[in-house]
Amino acid sequence: MEEPREAFSRNDGRAGAIVVEKFLVDSVKPASHVQLACSGQCCAFPSDGNELCIWDTKDPPHQLMILKGHRQPITAVTFGSRESPLLVCSASLDCVMMWGLGECRREELQGRLPRGTALGALLGRVLCLRLSPDDRVVAVCVKNKVLMLDLESRSLLAELDGHHGPVTAAEFCAWQSHILISASEDRSFKVWDHRTGSLIYGSSVFTAAPLLSLLVDPRSQQLVAGCTDGQLWIFSLVEGHHYRCVTHVDLKRKRESFCARRAESEPEGGQPPSTKAPETGEETEVALPVLSLAACDCGFLSETACCLWIGSSAGLLMFNLASFELEAVLHYKEFRSLSIQVAGSCAVASRTGGGEALCLLTSMFGNETALVEVDPAALLRSQQRPRRGPDLSVLPSSCVSPTSPLYLGLVKEKRTKPATQKHSAARSVVKDHPLVFHSKIRSSGYTAAPCTTVFSRKTSFKNDGKRASRSKSNYRCKECPLESPAPSELSRQLAVARGQALLCVQYSGDGQRLACGSANHLFLVCDADLTGTPAVLSGHDGAVGSVCWSHDGRWVLSASQDGTLRVWSVRGPELALRLGKDTFPKPVQLAQFYYMDAFILSSSGPEVQLLKHHIDTSKDDLRRYRQKSWCEPVCRLPSTDATEVTSLSAVNDFHSYLVLTAGRNRTLEVFDLNMGCSAAVITGAHSRPVHQICQNKGSSFATQQSQAYNLFATAATGDGIKLWDLRTLRCERRFEGHPSRGYPCGIAFSPCGRFMVCGAEDRHAYVYETSSSTFSRRLAGHTSMVTAVAFSPVATQLVTATLDGKLQLFQAQ
Repeated sequence: MEEPREAFSRNDGRAGAIVVEKFLVDSVKPASHVQLACSGQCCAFPSDGNELCIWDTKDPPHQLMILKGHRQPITAVTFGSRESPLLVCSASLDCVMMWGLGECRREELQGRLPRGTALGALLGRVLCLRLSPDDRVVAVCVKNKVLMLDLESRSLLAELDGHHGPVTAAEFCAWQSHILISASEDRSFKVWDHRTGSLIYGSSVFTAAPLLSLLVDPRSQQLVAGCTDGQLWIFSLVEGHHYRCVTHVDLKRKRESFCARRAESEPEGGQPPSTKAPETGEETEVALPVLSLAACDCGFLSETACCLWIGSSAGLLMFNLASFELEAVLHYKEFRSLSIQVAGSCAVASRTGGGEALCLLTSMFGNETALVEVDPAALLRSQQRPRRGPDLSVLPSSCVSPTSPLYLGLVKEKRTKPATQKHSAARSVVKDHPLVFHSKIRSSGYTAAPCTTVFSRKTSFKNDGKRASRSKSNYRCKECPLESPAPSELSRQLAVARGQALLCVQYSGDGQRLACGSANHLFLVCDADLTGTPAVLSGHDGAVGSVCWSHDGRWVLSASQDGTLRVWSVRGPELALRLGKDTFPKPVQLAQFYYMDAFILSSSGPEVQLLKHHIDTSKDDLRRYRQKSWCEPVCRLPSTDATEVTSLSAVNDFHSYLVLTAGRNRTLEVFDLNMGCSAAVITGAHSRPVHQICQNKGSSFATQQSQAYNLFATAATGDGIKLWDLRTLRCERRFEGHPSRGYPCGIAFSPCGRFMVCGAEDRHAYVYETSSSTFSRRLAGHTSMVTAVAFSPVATQLVTATLDGKLQLFQAQ
């Protein structure tokens, strides 16, 4: 056995010792397709065919122990789940043997030959071994069957027969020890109750290549299956999810995109990673069969990160189970001191008490076996793009800068205050009093003064005071509870657009009203409980694709495909402000109120405009057709590469400097309006352009942790939903499972931040928990595609809009 030696990256030697080859063993016979075993304490592998080598990973000492007992070449090895006593099970064509490593070590020190316990003889070629969580039962995968052997009685407990091809992998469920999951070359997996020997669930054929490896992740309660063609399939094991598929990943494409991003971030003069053979200089096609899967201790990444190691013939991949993205890629050929360049078998485990990972490899074409120690933190530092620029947060950490467009806009408003406001303010000082305001005067003849409410807020365009007061009292007693379940029960349905598609929907800040835009050029406002007749605001000449309520609830804004932006008064069907071609160089697509109604944000072509506005709906008899409201641009922010802005989002409920945009070139850009410039750019956010950005804005009726406001979600047609963190500019989680392949369906956060809902093309709305990548509820009752969704800021209610012009109200059970 050779001495340990260090291997450094060819591309970044400054990263330090990323990989260290701890030992190398040359065997007489190859072990390229043998199940290896690796734990935080020891690793086990066959040597010279029928000898079992145990290497202690503790440092010091490095002790190698040879266990002899098999007559035929060893085909599978596995460790037990308990650390003390640590058991190891090995299988060959002649028998299956169990070894107690503590007892074997003592016998070796006393000069005696360690002996194992034979569990079964002449079972056939064993492809996989797995010990139960309590180390009482071992699963032996032989041909098309899984044999369950009891360690104490050495008897056969059950024979699980049902696969149509050789069983290649088996895993026990950690939180349900009686559950065993097996995978086979027949391209399916099966779930067994090994105590009774019954089949619980059998999947269909879901892949074109045989399955090689399995992993049951107890943290996310997911099953991960790897194939020979580099495909990774993830299934949910949560009770009630019925083993549904969460997603499937093409590792080859993921690796190519990861290497492309890494090459873009390489400094000038640096060599990007390459898969070229050093002898000929020609590109070599490297396959990525998933040889092994193992949990990754990724506390250095984040406290909530959940990653796994993927061992392949070409290298090691660190895969994030939340975002379904590669965090790091280690190619064996990129490290000049590694003895094995192409692996035939692989086993990975995290070292006990440390962050390093141990990788046991056997050569594909030779007889070598090597143990490699990988520092995942150093690997990440050498490959991830450095974060440049200031730290970003939705919550401002400083006052408005005197050079900020926000400061200039507010100061200009104070200097140029209209004279009409001054006169009206002066007139309001003189109060109107009745001539007789006492309660009782003998000579007047009045017994009591009339009691009237002068300044009562109108909540409907119609003079229906009873309905408005009932709605107010109803919502006052309903505050948004933080621990309530997600809305799932269909309460009411209302047809508002007569077969025309509804494109957007939004609740008012007090939760009493809904605004929605339709494809038939109409803008509608209705009660939140979907009662009564909606108020119709007409005037647009194109589909209304964006609506927004003001923070004070007095105004509502709409943007249409006709290129105009309109502001409407809530107190009546009255147009308060209209902006068109004279304000925007290109037709406006998206617009919203910003900075607590101080500004209007709009996107027009490749730029974002910050507009200062004043709304005045008072009438002048002489100039009744002249609009008193005005709006003027404060600044224009061009997007990177002058690409068209496809989505826009900013917080209006409190003062925030950040504005999020998405471009047609699949990029996300963050603008800091306190500095008046672009603060960060995320390239390749989705495989297609983002059609909606949704921030976790919370609600006035629900509180969240301050860090939660930095989360935002993006949706792209055919590429699912991604959850991002502004502080790290990383995708923290990905939500898949809802069909949205051809139509841009809307998304929304709940006020508590625990749920996210999205529309889908299969006439359902999907509710996700932000801590899980698979949907928790599937809301039925729609008659067409769900195009837009919105959570109530006050109560546990949800409204969905469909392509046939209907609104659906869902409440919590």
